[in-house]
Amino acid sequence: MDEQQLLALSRGPVTHSRLVAELAALGLEADAGETVMFHTRLSALGYVPGGPRTVVGALREAVGERGTLLVYSGWNDAPPYDFVEWPRAWQDAVRTEHPPYEPGLSEGTHDNGRLPEALRLTPGAVRTAHPDSFVALGARAAELTADVSWDDPYGVNGPLGRLVATGGRVLLLGAPLDALTVLHHAESLAQAPGKRYLGYEVPVLDERGERVWRHYWDIDTEDEAFDYRRAGVPEGEWPFAVIAREALAAGIGVSGRVGAGESQLFDAAALVRFGVNWIESRVTGA
Repeated sequence: MDEQQLLALSRGPVTHSRLVAELAALGLEADAGETVMFHTRLSALGYVPGGPRTVVGALREAVGERGTLLVYSGWNDAPPYDFVEWPRAWQDAVRTEHPPYEPGLSEGTHDNGRLPEALRLTPGAVRTAHPDSFVALGARAAELTADVSWDDPYGVNGPLGRLVATGGRVLLLGAPLDALTVLHHAESLAQAPGKRYLGYEVPVLDERGERVWRHYWDIDTEDEAFDYRRAGVPEGEWPFAVIAREALAAGIGVSGRVGAGESQLFDAAALVRFGVNWIESRVTGA
């Protein structure tokens, strides 16, 4: 959409001060020292003068000096998990020359819009050494991102587990319900039949700064960690959106409008508990 369409959508510019006020009305508290993981669809907000920088600045003010922001970053140029099935000569070429993941340099995934990169490039932001990466900015940034479990980045010793443990919240700022990355933590915790895992091989820098290949094992986030069709999720429907809608109906989370965008704010621990119970009670069979 062009600027005129966006302005009509948001009934005027969605400025820094407007964002701060509407985020406060949704429930963010600048003096609470809280940690907030956010997902944003910028175009859904309407016309935001300054774009991602304005949104990041408003979010920082909305959580206050003692608060912390968290996003999923990933690694845009990671080798595909299935490159190990390519012809040997192609594999060897990748293994020989693929650049390593470097937290300060490697670009985050493009899949989640422009805001995660805007936060990553903000002075003071901290990124995980694990290539399935998260970025944090604020008082708890180091605590959230340090020493992530290599084989279980979505588990209790990863950023999402720490978000839950520290009483954090999750904000969907015009983003769809299926964007709730924190539900991968629920998948990591859930004990249900047929949980799916994937192995990944990635080049990283070791303690001496030398490029090495490492293997890690994780729940399947490429497709789905469970067969959600067995839980009654229709083909083509995103399971996280189904779980989130039912959580909202159960009173977990609040909804409101920020700019032009329908937005939600969830308590991370409550949403994860709901997700674990939903998966364990609905997913059946192997």
